[in-house]
Amino acid sequence: MRVTVWKNEKESNERLITRFNKKVQSSRKLLKVRSERYNKKPPTKRLKRIIAIMREKYRSQKEKSKFY
Repeated sequence: MRVTVWKNEKESNERLITRFNKKVQSSRKLLKVRSERYNKKPPTKRLKRIIAIMREKYRSQKEKSKFY
């Protein structure tokens, strides 16, 4: 999970930090850490049902608006 960057000859510290930040962003490890920061409860049966109903409602609205 470590991101390592070595300083090149004649490279400034600012450039090294910029290169490190770019490497961290491209590795997507920051997104993973942020998503795992807090514990999330799994959705209940009731919540899954409500989500499915809303999804079907939005899909049907989208289908209706296609023909106009």
